[in-house]
Amino acid sequence: MRRPGRWSLRTRLVVSALALIAVATAVIGTVTTVALSHHLYGQRERQVHDLALRAGGPPPGARGMAPPPREPLGFVTSGGAPINAVGAEVDANGRVAEGVVSIQKQNADGPKLDARDLSAAELAALAKVPRDRDSHTVEVPGLGDYLVEYGEGKSGSFLVGVPLAEVQSTVSTLIVVELCVTAAGLIAAALAGGSLVGVALKPLRRVATTATRVSELPLHKGEVALPERVPDAEADPRTEVGQVGAALNRMLDHVHSALHARQVSETRVRQFVADASHELRTPLASIRGYAELPRRSREETGPDTRHALGRIESEAERMAGLVEDLLLLARLDSGRPLSYEETDLTMLVVDAVSDARAAGREHNWRLALPEEPVKVCGDGARLHQVLVNLLANARTHTPPGTTVTACVRPLDGGREVALEVRDDGPGIPTALLPHVFERFARGDASRSRAAGSVSSTGLGLAIVQAVVSAHGGAVSVESVPGSTVFTVRLPREQSPLPATAS
Repeated sequence: MRRPGRWSLRTRLVVSALALIAVATAVIGTVTTVALSHHLYGQRERQVHDLALRAGGPPPGARGMAPPPREPLGFVTSGGAPINAVGAEVDANGRVAEGVVSIQKQNADGPKLDARDLSAAELAALAKVPRDRDSHTVEVPGLGDYLVEYGEGKSGSFLVGVPLAEVQSTVSTLIVVELCVTAAGLIAAALAGGSLVGVALKPLRRVATTATRVSELPLHKGEVALPERVPDAEADPRTEVGQVGAALNRMLDHVHSALHARQVSETRVRQFVADASHELRTPLASIRGYAELPRRSREETGPDTRHALGRIESEAERMAGLVEDLLLLARLDSGRPLSYEETDLTMLVVDAVSDARAAGREHNWRLALPEEPVKVCGDGARLHQVLVNLLANARTHTPPGTTVTACVRPLDGGREVALEVRDDGPGIPTALLPHVFERFARGDASRSRAAGSVSSTGLGLAIVQAVVSAHGGAVSVESVPGSTVFTVRLPREQSPLPATAS
């Protein structure tokens, strides 16, 4: 059972309606039961009082009343007394001397009232009745509850009583009927209320369905497309559900405007980056050419000049690489298609590791490849760049002597391929780990070599993620001190997805 705070709106409405119906039914049933019980007890009080009058005889001056029976307890079996009526004599000392109870016997002439003597226990129960000439309820052993009244007449004092079993049975039957009718009414109300509330909440469910479809749209990337809206029938501001639908439509309009403005701004920025990168390639090539020109001339240059020209050439080369990376990211962000063809991933890994071994001889390079070639549908040049960037990242941010292993293995029954690059270096700082694939993210000095390294541009892993996403794959990283693993998952047969800005 869920707590009421977690119930659905439909359940809350139905339960609330059932609670109100139950309270109303309980009030009506209680009032009916009390009224009927009071009426029946009143009839019994009048009956026992009339019986007491007949037992004691008519008061002085009364006319039209029957004389008392000749036998002291004859009123019990006389006309007008109910079956199981009791009567008892009270002597001068206030003790209940004897008593009888009327019973019905069958004879040849039909049923007839007769009497039997009361037992000592039954007489003792009657003896407890107060002598105030008022009726009192007494439980007589073996006979049940009785309404008993004390009286006095010409023949002496006496007690007379009538049974309450019929009254109690009638009241009990009424209570049982009320409970059954209430239960049946609540069940019927629950079924009907659930159906009616379900029909009433259908518009709200359609509003929720619209919101769910909007939540499933890829709004974080690609072109802005937000066509989902709540239908006009569920957006009527005159109803509560319509107010929710209208508010959702206004929110979606606002979100669509904001996303469109964001898309326009991002497109403008991407175009600027692409144009700037393209335009910078020519002047950078010129700078590198002019820096190399003094070397080829016959004029002697001083050591300071040669050092300055070497630095100019080095920084121009680094800046050219940065421009190429920016231009590649801009092209991938704009969704330009790559050249997809069947590519042997194992050969790409062998070539990339060979190049990395030549560039970083102070590291230990390992291969873990399957016996059979592993082929995927992709752009060989871009996948090679992914491998180069991952291996360069391991070489740049780990100390000499670190072992770097490139591994290729099939996944998911051969439908996917996993490419792993792992090293046993110091690991990636915890604070940096969630941001390693962001652009211009750089590791701290603890993972960088102190000498001989070129400063990272911070775009290598961003290019890895963009290229892998363009192939319909995914890249992830796990890192602890002594073990860092970059995992690239690529589909073998699945159609590549267009690259978009992340």
